[in-house]
Amino acid sequence: MARAARIILVVLVAAAVSLVAQSARTTLDIYLVDVEGGNATLFVAPSGESLLIDTGNGGAAAQRDGERILAAAKDAGLSQIDHLITTHWHGDHFGAMEVVASKLPIKHYIDHGVSVEAPTPGNAFVREGYPALYGKAAHTVAKPGDKVTIAGLDWRIVASGGQHTTSALPGAGKPNATCADYKAGTPDPTENAQSVGSVVTFGRFKVVHLGDLTWNKEFELMCPNNPIGTVDLFVVSHHGQAISNSPQLVHALRPRVAIMNNGTRKGGQPDAMKVLHSSPGLEDLWQAHFSLLSGQEYTVPGMFISNNVDEQQAGMPIAPTAAPAPGPGAAPPPAHNGQAYWLKVSAARDGSFSVTNTRNNFTKRYAAR
Repeated sequence: MARAARIILVVLVAAAVSLVAQSARTTLDIYLVDVEGGNATLFVAPSGESLLIDTGNGGAAAQRDGERILAAAKDAGLSQIDHLITTHWHGDHFGAMEVVASKLPIKHYIDHGVSVEAPTPGNAFVREGYPALYGKAAHTVAKPGDKVTIAGLDWRIVASGGQHTTSALPGAGKPNATCADYKAGTPDPTENAQSVGSVVTFGRFKVVHLGDLTWNKEFELMCPNNPIGTVDLFVVSHHGQAISNSPQLVHALRPRVAIMNNGTRKGGQPDAMKVLHSSPGLEDLWQAHFSLLSGQEYTVPGMFISNNVDEQQAGMPIAPTAAPAPGPGAAPPPAHNGQAYWLKVSAARDGSFSVTNTRNNFTKRYAAR
């Protein structure tokens, strides 16, 4: 009996500590987790409720990426993931889902519906493993205009399944002057164009995350009128690739800060970097990795980059490096399998926020507008 009483006491104390930690939280905390370009992003509201967007790479990298996400969840004091949005069915966005779910209960799964791409062995999980996971929880196929219920946050779905919102968010809806300069991109029949896109508002702070939404879909969303308005934080789309991140999106959003969750050779192409760096009102761009594709020509100072590679080069190239031709013969990108560092955003209700690079503990604070 004495042992049972001690166990009950320990459980009660742990529960009390968790409640105190949650009640003490006053900020919206956002963890940009390094999954080598998979764009995993963990949101933790002041209420303690959580939402994770995407779960990183699969295959041999699934354990690595799953553990990186779990480390961020542990840092946030989470005992479960309340909501999981999978933006689209590419392996770098759902690959470590089983690893995360095996260690941390996921209560609500959100996606855009079935994949528009032909079945392959690589996405067998989507057809078989995923239904088994959400069958034990709640499941929602997101539609533009939907809301995700999280206390203290206004979470709106603005794109999903190739469709976009037709209603402006509060305070938005003005004509988008950049639409006049639009040049259509190559039609995109892939899962990227199906991405679930979110706009999250906490008091006067606003952040947008659009997954891998591509150029033409950005135009459909943002033109002729801007339904989102301006934002404080833009989580750069598609790892910073140039087939996304059009001026019609980025320049109309006018973000104060942009964070690019890229890989060493995944995202950061010069064309995309030019759009980001020229965005009106942009104060800072932060990156998960130095991009070989942008070189020193377009990258940011090292204090704004959260991760290195395991084997450092003798010198960093100034000129951008051309991406290798796709296919099985392509050389693999430089790997980073050691300690991974996230970028953490902490936003206050008044619109002020900070970004911290956990590799070097550099923090920059941004006052409310």
